[in-house]
Amino acid sequence: MDSCFSNVSADAGAWHSELAMTHFPQTNTQKRAPRLHVGGSIGALVMLEDGRRANGKLQTVSVTGGLLRLAKSLGQGDFVEVAFQTDSGPVRGMAEMLNPMRGGEGTLQPFRFIALGDDDHRTLRMTVESAADRSFLGASHGQWAPRA
Repeated sequence: MDSCFSNVSADAGAWHSELAMTHFPQTNTQKRAPRLHVGGSIGALVMLEDGRRANGKLQTVSVTGGLLRLAKSLGQGDFVEVAFQTDSGPVRGMAEMLNPMRGGEGTLQPFRFIALGDDDHRTLRMTVESAADRSFLGASHGQWAPRA
């Protein structure tokens, strides 16, 4: 397992039971959540309900979801756990996989967060906001860059 997932339990059963989800992101059809393009520089771990794991690369992320590059697509509507590391700390959340798209090597698959713990939501929100602030100030650098 990648070192950025050292905080994620290797025991699939324990990982499911450790999550205390208290934030349930809602999409707003009037205003789209700001998205950050991370260009595949961030590894992500996807845990399926049956305990199988898939490694992916995070392409885009927002407080409501994101886009992963996966070797093999997952089923639309599958409920999974997604974990990745940000500059502000680790993020783990429950997500619903959306309609996959072919994209170069592998598959691009969007996901929608359905539940996040308070700390995970705070970490994700801080990451999005700090990257947007850096972009606004003209100081965007590193892997967390706002999507144009």
